[in-house]
Amino acid sequence: MAKDDEKKEIVEEKKNAKKVEEPKKKPATKKVTKPKTTATKKKTTTTKTKKATEEKPKTEKKPAAKKTEEKEEKTSEKETEKTEEEKEEVEYKVKKKPELTKELKEKLQTRKQIKKRTPEFLREEWFRYKRVPKNWRRPDGITSKMRINLKYRPSKVRVGFRGPKETRGLHPSGFEEIIVYNINDLEKINPKTQAARIGSSVGTRKRIKLEKEAEKLEIRVLNLWGW
Repeated sequence: MAKDDEKKEIVEEKKNAKKVEEPKKKPATKKVTKPKTTATKKKTTTTKTKKATEEKPKTEKKPAAKKTEEKEEKTSEKETEKTEEEKEEVEYKVKKKPELTKELKEKLQTRKQIKKRTPEFLREEWFRYKRVPKNWRRPDGITSKMRINLKYRPSKVRVGFRGPKETRGLHPSGFEEIIVYNINDLEKINPKTQAARIGSSVGTRKRIKLEKEAEKLEIRVLNLWGW
């Protein structure tokens, strides 16, 4: 029994010794907490730098927007100046019209109405063969159904589609067309009822002269340069 009591005393002494030694370990815990504070400081600094970087471009965008507005204003001013100059330089002139009687004007209108309802005359079986063009040719085949005027065949060119006799050969404006090759031909034209059409074989130099001369004589040119 004495031995057991001695063992118990030894165990209790060891426990008491451990309890006395535990408070000495406290400063070690403080050393562990110090780096935590530094880490938090770094985080705060990084957050501050992020905020600074986010705030900087906001301040820089303002002058860029002002510059764009100024550029737009300058461009708009330039465009307005150009349009005003173009209006001053290019003044639209009304094309000259012929002096026509009431009967001729009415017949020109009837010709327009007839033209609207006339069909497009196409060559027989233009759709069947590639070698056959669309331009009109009178059907003359022995077995041609179009020649015999059978039903459901395209219409042929006939007298009934014609317009009034007085308006045949006139320009849609009402002028009588006269082909011109030189200045002497312009002098023969009556500007009230006739208009000039410059020939296709005339060169650019002579064409310019003819146009200038036609303006002086107040003659309308139907195929002006560039039209």
